Amino acid sequence: MQVASPHRSLPRVLIADDHEIFAQALRAYLEKAYTIVGLVSEGRAMVKEGIRLRPDVIVVDVGMPILNGLDAARKIREQDRNIKFTFLTMQDDPNLAAAALELGAVAFVLKHSAGSELEIAIEHVLHGKPYVTPKMRSEDWVEAKARAHQYSKELSPRQREVVQLFGEGRPLKEIADILNLSEKTVEFHKHHIMESFNIKSNADLVLFALKHRLISLNPEPACNSRGASGKR
Repeated sequence: MQVASPHRSLPRVLIADDHEIFAQALRAYLEKAYTIVGLVSEGRAMVKEGIRLRPDVIVVDVGMPILNGLDAARKIREQDRNIKFTFLTMQDDPNLAAAALELGAVAFVLKHSAGSELEIAIEHVLHGKPYVTPKMRSEDWVEAKARAHQYSKELSPRQREVVQLFGEGRPLKEIADILNLSEKTVEFHKHHIMESFNIKSNADLVLFALKHRLISLNPEPACNSRGASGKR
């Protein structure tokens, strides 16, 4: 990695990943060429700190707890269109990549890619250019573009939040607190979702959340949410 000249300011990067060891390793790698302004470990903290810190780029895992990385990026983009996003994920899913590219000039990189590819992806978005890892097969990519809207059109933003939180196994009261809604309103959203999509049980709701990539099966251990900080 080339270290930038001391005569120009380094691009400011916020890292959003709920696996602490990975996030710290990523910070150590990237801080050679970028100013790391903070680390966050869940999606709502990413929205809050992204808007507060206004980094040039947010390097974000798609599978974030409480609010997934894609929806968190959408919320930030609604308030600041200058912030760029590099999605770093274990999910080799062309549909998900296509949905991410609907946000504009973003990057989509797999976690098992080389560090040099991540650098290339970040530089692309800093210059307003999209980037998708070449590990995604071109035929899948073409096919995926026709199906990209399935990640945003079937569910409203509020429904996506409700499905993710129930899919994570969070109790009703906690979901109501997170969304700043009454428990009755959360129950209404859940009932409407289950009726609309013919979901018969809580187990089916979890499978529905998995299908829509709102939660993921990840072998890495999850970490507790600690907000944004230079220390973890």
